[in-house]
Amino acid sequence: MKFGLLGPLHAQIAERAVQLNGPRQAKMLAALLIDANRIVTMERLVAVMWDSAAPATAVRQVQDAVSGLRRNLVACGAPRSLISTRRGGYEMHLTPAQLDLLEFEHERQLAGRSAAPLDTAVALRRALSCWRGNALVDVSSRVLEIDAARLNERRAATHKECLAVELDLGRHREVIDELTDLLREHPYDEDVAQHLMVALYRCGRQGEALQVYERLRRTLADELGVDPTPALQALHQRILTGDPALTAPDPAPARASAPAPAPDSAPAHRPSDTSSERPDTVAAGPTMALPVRQLPLDVPDFVGRSAALAEIAGLLDGEAPNRAPVVVVVGGPGVGKSCLVTHAARLARGSFPDGQLYLNLAATSDEPRDPGLMLAEALRALSIAGSAIPNALSERAALYRSLLVDRRMLVVLDDAGHADQVLPLLPGADGCAVLITSRTLLTQLPGARHIDLDVLSPAEARELFTGIVGRQRVEREPDEADAILDCCGNLPLAIRIASGKLTGRPAWSLRVLRERIEDESRRLAELRIGDLSVRASVELSLRLLPADAVRALSLLGLLGAYTLPGWVVGPLLDRSDGEQVLDTLVDASLVRLTATDALGEPRYRLHDLIRTCAVEIAAPLATADKRDAIVRVLSVWLDLVRRGTDRLPGGLLAAAHGSAPRRALPDAVVERLMADAFGWFDTERDNLLGAVKLAVDWGLDELAWELTAGTATYYDHRCLYQDWQHGHRLALDAARAAGNAPGTSVLLRGLGQLHIYQDEFDRATRVLESSIELCRDTGDKRGEALSVAMLSTVSRVQGRDDEALERVEQALAIAVGEGDRHIEAQLSCSMGVMRLMQGELDEAESWFTGALRLAEALRDEHRVAVVLRRFSRLHDRRGDPDAALRCLRQALATFEELADERCTGYALLEVGRVYAGQNDRDRAGRALERAAGLFHRHGDLQDEATCWQLIGDLDAAAGVHDSASQHRERAGMLWQAIGEMNQTVDPARPSSP
Repeated sequence: MKFGLLGPLHAQIAERAVQLNGPRQAKMLAALLIDANRIVTMERLVAVMWDSAAPATAVRQVQDAVSGLRRNLVACGAPRSLISTRRGGYEMHLTPAQLDLLEFEHERQLAGRSAAPLDTAVALRRALSCWRGNALVDVSSRVLEIDAARLNERRAATHKECLAVELDLGRHREVIDELTDLLREHPYDEDVAQHLMVALYRCGRQGEALQVYERLRRTLADELGVDPTPALQALHQRILTGDPALTAPDPAPARASAPAPAPDSAPAHRPSDTSSERPDTVAAGPTMALPVRQLPLDVPDFVGRSAALAEIAGLLDGEAPNRAPVVVVVGGPGVGKSCLVTHAARLARGSFPDGQLYLNLAATSDEPRDPGLMLAEALRALSIAGSAIPNALSERAALYRSLLVDRRMLVVLDDAGHADQVLPLLPGADGCAVLITSRTLLTQLPGARHIDLDVLSPAEARELFTGIVGRQRVEREPDEADAILDCCGNLPLAIRIASGKLTGRPAWSLRVLRERIEDESRRLAELRIGDLSVRASVELSLRLLPADAVRALSLLGLLGAYTLPGWVVGPLLDRSDGEQVLDTLVDASLVRLTATDALGEPRYRLHDLIRTCAVEIAAPLATADKRDAIVRVLSVWLDLVRRGTDRLPGGLLAAAHGSAPRRALPDAVVERLMADAFGWFDTERDNLLGAVKLAVDWGLDELAWELTAGTATYYDHRCLYQDWQHGHRLALDAARAAGNAPGTSVLLRGLGQLHIYQDEFDRATRVLESSIELCRDTGDKRGEALSVAMLSTVSRVQGRDDEALERVEQALAIAVGEGDRHIEAQLSCSMGVMRLMQGELDEAESWFTGALRLAEALRDEHRVAVVLRRFSRLHDRRGDPDAALRCLRQALATFEELADERCTGYALLEVGRVYAGQNDRDRAGRALERAAGLFHRHGDLQDEATCWQLIGDLDAAAGVHDSASQHRERAGMLWQAIGEMNQTVDPARPSSP
């Protein structure tokens, strides 16, 4: 399976090209590939699909296109999990060996980490070999064109870096042709011209080097009206005078361990072939980093199996007459196949000095491993990587066998399912052997010997049990130990489960466990093994549980497929000792203790099948009882959300309390959970969205909107726009359906702020105007002030300054009248911004000073940082960049401490502006590039465009005209995208609040 976007879009599975049904599927595939292994949001897919305004059915059409694409891929042999549906979008799962972009980035990273220039050059060459032309050259989408331009820039930068490194290695003859072509493509790039001049000079072609300079000088003068940079002029003079410092270093030898790319993936530019000139440098074949040592850790308490171990040792012995190259250990679940094979392999290591390879085929999992992927994994272990790994299964198998010929290696294939999964992985070399574990006979394997593994003998079972539980406990109750082992049937897995229970409960006597598992109806629940189905096992377990535990299990099933904190059982049952009931369920193996979270709290989860059974058990319960239980749990979530938001840095998105019930956990529990409010929100992020959905599903519109609005401050600080939008849309539909005007107004306002962050100003205007109308109908003055203030931001960004000022003044008057000092602090800062834009510096200073004083009095460190960031522009306007930078450093420290990436980006943008005003290109560029990266990550096209425009201006001022043109073009494409999104023509101003 191989995909490519570094050139024409390419998809190949099982040695055949994937046929895409039209340009829409091609666009979806390209969008998923360019963000492989990351969630691609529905909003981005819509933008990729339509260059202009999207139709009302856009989401449905995107879903249809992705579904069709998935069907085509699966039909060609791809796993169904290749494209997975995620909350708010889709994700495509690929490895570097399967996608040229990932391979390109991987090789670039290797180059960056390499300390030796020769290794760096080899890695960069492998990176360039991933390209087949310009990125996505055959896919028409303005959104993707921006990404393609970025990738093409990265390719050019990589190519230039590679040639520079090779030039430093003394390969001046080899790089001349590529540098000539590169300069033809980028005629203003003085770095490329400089490298070419040096290479020509070192080859004794001084006249041609001087001609390169003269052509570039004329081009710059005729077309741009500028001279070459001083550095290039100085190089020109050094060549004229024959500076001996320009003499070439000794040439570096070719690298033997870097296999050449396959011919069909050759780079667009390759150094000249000089093998005829220097035959001593011809590369040898790939060198394996042997021996490979991949065997898993041995089981420390391994016991018995002497007969099986002796049989395996005899079959692996190269001198034995009955030697078998393939040994298959077959047995049922839990008999210890993997433990035996690992132990036997470790004992046999001395006979296989070239190494031991271990591959888990995962045949009993939901997704058995494909033999092609397993071969790729094996080849990587044998030092073959990247484009050197063939695409076809047969070619990979042939290369694998070739690498192992004349080697003495042991290959362990764990959990094999069928012969077709194993056959490509058999070495075929006389010196190699294969150990396989499987639950089924693999009779189709030629020459394979099968060992049927049964349960332990009574003596071995007792030795295993005694080794885990402890000799003293067993000797105190020997009869009880025998009875327990008899109940376990000498099955190793069952013995380990029983022993583990006793180890985890040192106060238990063996009699306690024996009594619990002696009854067959309880035994399977205790040991979680046997022939019964999940449902039958659960039902048998439920018969032995107290009624409150059965009720808890049934109600837990209603909460959905989430990993939950332990406190939920208390409100579910409306009792204070809920966690004791939860312990009963954990001990019965009906609820799984999965982990301890970052806050030190245990996390619990129902297996999906058990959860399904739990929902069935809950079906006969009265609907009112189930609803009351759901309300109690959601009421606790709401209380925790409110308390957590109160501990976050000040924000204005949290709405006033509605009429939803709130239920508090004990103070000590709350203090423990809220010791790190951000950490709590991070941990419960999925559960909070699940709580909103649960409220919506049960028709609890008041709880739904209050839970949603309560999380907005957290989403704002963490820039979690997808969660923000998903929750708000869910709750908004419920609030509207219920005629809940207060909730609807709050949710519309939250969406309005989100649309502003995403540069969707027309949408923001519509929802904010609706919110204002509802606020006036319900008498919500605070909400009205906030919505009007947000509209003022839209007016300011779109250049309607008088309207913006009028709206700020209107909102400020409402806030002052209501006595809301938090809103007053924000709007006082906004007034300062407006006055600064009008050139009224003294009045702007007065507003900023007042806003800063208010924020400090409120102890709102985040608002203080925002005002300081705004204040910096005033200092810069007055010609005091040092004061501006002091404000910005203080603001940046606060934003970074709070992990507020968006405001960090805004502050870095201001830092870049200040340094740009001082003509400090290096420091300005670093700040602006970092800011652009943050804005790109969060979809802020407007401010990202501003960064690239400023960088382009700095490049132009420095005479780097090719780079200036690229950065300005990038900014222009972003502004064009914003204009089309909002039906406007002129670029908008930065949207930072």
